[in-house]
Amino acid sequence: MNLKRITAVAGTFTLITSLFIAGCGSNTTNNDKVWRVGTDATYAPFGFKEKNTGKLDGFDIDIITAIAKEEGAEVDIQNLNFDALLPALQSNTLDIAISDMTISEERAKSVDFSNPYYIAGSGLVVNTDNTNITSFKDLEGKRIGVSIGSTGAEIAGKIPNADVRQFNLIIDAFLELQNRGVDVVINDTPVNEFYVANKGRGIAKVVGEDYDAAPLGIAVKKGNTELLDKINSGLAKIKENGKYREIYKKWFGKEPPVEQ
Repeated sequence: MNLKRITAVAGTFTLITSLFIAGCGSNTTNNDKVWRVGTDATYAPFGFKEKNTGKLDGFDIDIITAIAKEEGAEVDIQNLNFDALLPALQSNTLDIAISDMTISEERAKSVDFSNPYYIAGSGLVVNTDNTNITSFKDLEGKRIGVSIGSTGAEIAGKIPNADVRQFNLIIDAFLELQNRGVDVVINDTPVNEFYVANKGRGIAKVVGEDYDAAPLGIAVKKGNTELLDKINSGLAKIKENGKYREIYKKWFGKEPPVEQ
């Protein structure tokens, strides 16, 4: 066999080997040591940008960072709109999505979820002078603000004759409430409470009881069991060693419930 033929065969073998390795790696992270994480940093206290530095911070940021550390990895966290997170997982743009995301049957059709890391209910926010809305029973025919792709949007879609207005960012829904463009915002209760205590202080209030408390999960691409196992392992470790409790108290000012 002459030199040119040997070189050609070797090149073909290398190409096939490379394609095989790439195919085998399609259900793992792009880099096992760096997890590409997506979040929507408008859901304080789960995720937000620090005002002065622009740095991403919050409960979700601390949780995924702590989990990665336990598993010997680092995180590269990117800020995306909530409705872009799952498509980014499916296209391999992200390895992980964590963003106050409720585990639901519909979402579980396209991604896999970790074990729950938080239990959250959905609640209502209205302007402080609103006395007409005190519970979910009062929402028929009302103008409702929600974020696209959220659990709040799913709930609002079931309310008779409601005028549901969807926003890319939940903070835009709150702003529309302040401007009297909507009557109420449906969103996860911890985010509602944080907003009312901070940017919405004196402007808005939380009313009514929570609607169906549900678990939040960390999402990965469907079938990526290797990464999912690492996430569940790291989550179990931080719950056992006290790091989860420390992070929970930092952001919510109280002990985590037993079920969490």
